Parts: sequence; C-alpha cells; structure tokens
Amino acid sequence: MGNFIKQTFASLIGSLLGLFIFGSISTVGFFLLVFAAASSDSEPKVKDSSMLVFDLSTQITDGKPDSGLVLQQALSGNYQKQMTLRSVLDALEKARTDKRIVGVYLDARNASGAGSAGFATLKEIRKALGKFRDSGKKVVAYGVGWGEKEYYLSSVANTVMVNPYGGMEINGFSSQPMFLAGALEKFGVGVQIVRVGKFKGAVEPLVLKQLSPENREQIQILLNDLWGEWRGTVGKSRKMTPQQLQSIADTKGLLEPDEAKTNRLVDKVAYFDEVVTQLKQLTKTDSKEKSFKQIDLDEYAQIADKSLSRDSENKIAVVYAEGAIVNGDGEGGEVGGTRFAKIFRRLRQDKDVKAVVLRVNSPGGSATASEIIQREIRLTRDVKPVVVSMGDTAASGGYWIAVDSNRIFAEPNTITGSIGVFGSIPNIQKLANDNGITWDSVKTAKYADIGTATRPQSDAELAIFQSSVNRIYNKFLEKVAKGRNLPQAKVAEIAQGRVWSGKAAKDIGLVDEIGGLDAAIEYAATEAKLGDKWQLQEYPRRSSFSERFFGKVSEETQTVFKSSNNKNLLESNHPLTVEFEKLKAEIAAVQSMNDPLDVYARLPFNLVIE
Repeated sequence: MGNFIKQTFASLIGSLLGLFIFGSISTVGFFLLVFAAASSDSEPKVKDSSMLVFDLSTQITDGKPDSGLVLQQALSGNYQKQMTLRSVLDALEKARTDKRIVGVYLDARNASGAGSAGFATLKEIRKALGKFRDSGKKVVAYGVGWGEKEYYLSSVANTVMVNPYGGMEINGFSSQPMFLAGALEKFGVGVQIVRVGKFKGAVEPLVLKQLSPENREQIQILLNDLWGEWRGTVGKSRKMTPQQLQSIADTKGLLEPDEAKTNRLVDKVAYFDEVVTQLKQLTKTDSKEKSFKQIDLDEYAQIADKSLSRDSENKIAVVYAEGAIVNGDGEGGEVGGTRFAKIFRRLRQDKDVKAVVLRVNSPGGSATASEIIQREIRLTRDVKPVVVSMGDTAASGGYWIAVDSNRIFAEPNTITGSIGVFGSIPNIQKLANDNGITWDSVKTAKYADIGTATRPQSDAELAIFQSSVNRIYNKFLEKVAKGRNLPQAKVAEIAQGRVWSGKAAKDIGLVDEIGGLDAAIEYAATEAKLGDKWQLQEYPRRSSFSERFFGKVSEETQTVFKSSNNKNLLESNHPLTVEFEKLKAEIAAVQSMNDPLDVYARLPFNLVIE
C-alpha cells in the first residue's frame, strides 16, 4: 500500500512537472515553429509535365480567412482547405500558360456540394477551367458520389470518371424552408410582424407553418431559372439538350455508374488506381512511381500570386462584403456598417486608389447599417469609379449597398433583388406566465414600453412600427429608382421583396451586365483609365498570425477566436444533421439582427438550394 501511495504521488508530481514544462517550453516551441513556417521563403516546386490537383471539397470564400480563425480550426481538428475565389482564378490563369502544367485533375472523391461555394462562384471557376481546357490542356474529373454542384463544375472536363461503386444524383433543385411558428406557438412565444412587400418571405418561418402562395411562386421561378442555367451549361459541355437532362432528373434521379455512362454523363467507370495510371501516362510519370507528378492548387496559388502580381502606384481596391449586414463593427463573417463605412472613407481619401470594386455576397440584414454603408459608397463614387460584382447572393440589404455604383455585374445564377423591408416584435408573455413569471409596468408616457417582449403590441403600437417600415421601404424604392435610372412605379412593381436570379435581374434592369469578379475589375480599370498599370488591394485587411501575437492588428479585423459563426467544416451530411444545421442557421440569423430600429432588409430566411 505504501509503495502504491509513493508511486501515485511520484506520478502526480511527474505529471504536474510535465505540464509545467509543456506550458513554459513547448508553447514557445510551438509558436517558434509557426513563425518559422510563416517566415519561410521556400516556394513550392513544380515538376515538368505536372497535373494541377483541385480538391473540390476546398472551401471557396470571397475574402481571405482570418489567420486566427484558421489557427483555431487547426487546433480544434476541424481544419479544411480554404482558398479565395481570387486565388483560384489567378492560379488557373497562371497554369493555362505555364508549360510545366499539362492539365488539371478535379478530385471530387471527398466533395459534398463542392464545398461551401454557391452556383455563382462555381460559374466563375467553371469559366476559368473552360478557358484552361480551350488552351489545349487536359481537364480530368473523378468522383464517387456526384451531386449537382460538383458535377456542374466537373462537367467542363475533357474526361469525367466515376467509381464503379459510386453513383450520381441528378434530380433537380429543391428548397425546403424550415418553419418555426408551430414551435413558437407551442412554447408560448408570440411574434408580431410589420412588413412591406407581398414577397417578403424572410418573416414567414416565424408566423406561418408553410409557404405563402406568393413566396412559393417566387421560389419556384427562382429555382426554374437556376435549374435552367444548370441544364444549359452542363448540356453544352456534355453535348446534351436541356430536355435530355430534364428527362434524366424526372425518370432517374439517382443513377448507378453504368447508367451514368449510358446516359453520357460520364465517360468512364474506373477505380482510383486506374485513374492514377491514366494520369501517370498524361504526366509522363514512371509507372514504378507511387503516384503521378502533381501540385495542389492551393500550393500552386502561391506561385501564381507572385507571378501575376503587378507593381504599380495605381491601386484598384476590392472590398469583400461577405455575410449578414449588421449594425456596428460586426464580427468575422459579418458586414459591419461602421467598419465598412470606415473602409470606404479611407479608400475615398487614398489618392493611390483609383477605383473600387465592391464584391457583395450577402443576404442583407440591418437597414440602418445598409444605409450607412451605401452613403459612403455614394460619396466614394463621386470621387472615383465604384463597380459592384455580385457573388452567390446579393439580396435586400446586399442590393441596397450595390445600387449607387457605376455598374453592377452578376452571374446568371446569382440570387439578388428582395427589395423589401420588415420588422419583427417577439413577446414571451405566455411562455413566462405558464412558468409563473409575470410583469407589471410603471411609465411616464403612453408608449414608454413600446417594443417590450413581455406582452403583445397594441394596434396603435403596431401602427407606429408599420409607419417606420413604410418610410424605410419608400426610401429603398427611391434609392433603387435613382441609382438604376428606373421609374419608381416600375421599381415598385418589381420590388415587393421578390427574389430574382441574376439573369432575370438583368432583364428587368436591376443588373447591368452578366459577368464575374474579373469582369468587374477589368471594367473598373477601364473606367479609371488605367490600362494595364494597376495593382489590386483587398479589404478588409487581414492581420498575420505574428501581428496578432505581438498585438499589431489591422483595425478592420476582429480579435482571435471572436467569430461565433465558425462552422464545423467536417459536418455529416446525414439528413437529420442537415435539418439541425438549418435550425442553427435560422437561430444565427435571428441573433445577427441588431438594427437599432429593428427594421431589416434581408433575403427570405437562409434560402438553401438542395
């Protein structure tokens, strides 16, 4: 027994000593390793006849991910490859003329929905891949479980292959909004709504148990537009008509590998080792080698970034407005009105910045914050060109901040419009009363407690809220009419909170031109009369890990680990998990609503295309 106690005590002391040593030495060592890696000037090596490997599970974002967030993901074990759209496009353009690169291998074995990118982002990447292929180089795609997203991107390939035990899902698009009204009712939470626009579906999950006829109509038209673009684009690459693809979606839905080949959706059914053998031949790799000569796209992007960078005093600023629009500075993944207004003020005053491209990828949010940003954009446009590039989504508040630019670019499958305004006033009176909680009130004026969550609002109080919403909606219409040079009656007709595809938005005058981020940048350079003498600068600025560690951070960035919107990037695709994530997204959307007047210009809640 004595020996046991001695051994236990010694073990305890040893453990404590080990923890002390680890805390005081290994942490320093860890940071030294990080700094050493960060400061390394070694450049990825590219062998002759190499394939550029593009892992389709890579998360594609507009702006650069914050270094602190990347470290957080790495330490938590949730890290996944992340690249910006700009770096992907630049790398593919560099590879197109790089004699060492013979082709691109699209690896869809672990892809599920082609990462987090939407169809407008995939459209831009697809065009870059098509340009690469048209240069005479090969694009090869291989997957196991193809879905519409990854197949949309991969169908541009010269050769598409599928695993013998894989399959393909070609069953069209759907959207299944989640409605919370029944649950709120069950738990005794009431929600009163004030809104303008019969299509303003953002509030429906809180007050209805199914889609309204107007919301169902707009979602159906939007899905038809996006599905039509998908069929036309994929069909052109695979030499199939849209009608043939529609027939497959209606009669098959899920195709086995042989069926996919018979229907000309894939060229070969092959195991991965057979694909490797083919890629070895393409890259002139010795058959005895374990794999073919290759370099990952994210590594190659480091080379492309250096070789394509320009050295010029003339700057084109690209500002990434990515995420919900919120009042104040906002957190990571949000567009803070105060923070982005400050960015535009600085860019307006910077004489080296000759033009600004605003990349919008936002469902909207706070009407107040949208107006704060839009005002600064308007003032900036008076001094230098401001061009908007719409990403996957640029709706409601996301459209509000775009409307006063010189020109608006969108992809045909961008989701935009949603010109409408709403406010929601929750009350928890029944929930509280059922659990023994009550309130009393003492006030000095009739409306002193207006907006309280402890009781429903009276008709007179709702009328006050409705007046505020009407005023902001009319201001929104005026801005669109003036910015787009459209009659206000026409704007009122196409507004009503209705959502449009990029193609439809161009037809009705909400968008000027179909094109991506590159097209918007080139237009900005032309407007500023820069020729090819310009250099890109991206905002918000992201501080490096070493800057954070030593306390030297950019004003536009938030503190390490602050973002509450970080998702587990390795989530399961189990149907129950998908629905749970929808619920999380709805709750997060409500939490981000911080407008001082509680008035919002936002897309219908988390419209998800499945």
